[in-house]
Amino acid sequence: MSFTTIDVGASGDRGNITLDRPDKLNPLSAVTLSELVQAAEWFDERPQVKVVIVGGRGRAFSSGADVSAFASADTGTAERREAADKGRMMAEAIEGMRAITVASLRGHCVGGGLVLAAACDLRIAAQGTRFAIPEVDLGIPLAWGGIPRLVREIGPAMTKELVLTCRPFSAEEGRALGFVNRVVAEDELDSEVAELAAQLAAKSSLTLTATKRAVNAASSQMASTAGSWNDADSLLTALSDPESRDAARAYLERLAGR
Repeated sequence: MSFTTIDVGASGDRGNITLDRPDKLNPLSAVTLSELVQAAEWFDERPQVKVVIVGGRGRAFSSGADVSAFASADTGTAERREAADKGRMMAEAIEGMRAITVASLRGHCVGGGLVLAAACDLRIAAQGTRFAIPEVDLGIPLAWGGIPRLVREIGPAMTKELVLTCRPFSAEEGRALGFVNRVVAEDELDSEVAELAAQLAAKSSLTLTATKRAVNAASSQMASTAGSWNDADSLLTALSDPESRDAARAYLERLAGR
């Protein structure tokens, strides 16, 4: 397949999905979200691939969602809602992949980028990686099934704190919370991820897949993403809510004044 915003490849039993817009810190545009779904389908057609590394080219994993595609569309159109729902579809596609996914995190992992990371099976972060969920400050809810995925990983209380306050947190705090599996030195990230991928790829496909499915089934009972289809409606409502728009403008003005 031909991709324009991501790099996708496979060699033997290992593959990679790399966000490939480093000049923009790898934003998740509507095109990128669609291409991530296509990449997940591409790997599911290749049963020989046991492990897929998900990363971002350059100095960041992802700067998060690019909302312009649906924010600027005509209010109430089916196309606008479909665009707002692309992130949920992306997260479900990545989470549902047959292969084990390992997120390689460095630099910034923001908003929708954090949801992409949460959809992966395992996460290794470089020291200095900064996580942030700025959606509420931007006057929109965290969508794409991000809430139930965070509840599964870090619990409801910390999910509420991080999503409601929008405060950034470090890789070390992410590790302490259980969101990150390992924190490694920046210059060791690639080798550590590759070593983990090799360790996993040495195991049988059957047992890898069975374990992944069993854990996912158990976690879905803890916090199901079944209701996340409605995230798009909440998101579009917030984009039309005057108080939410005022909050977003005030937040952006504060950022510009720093």
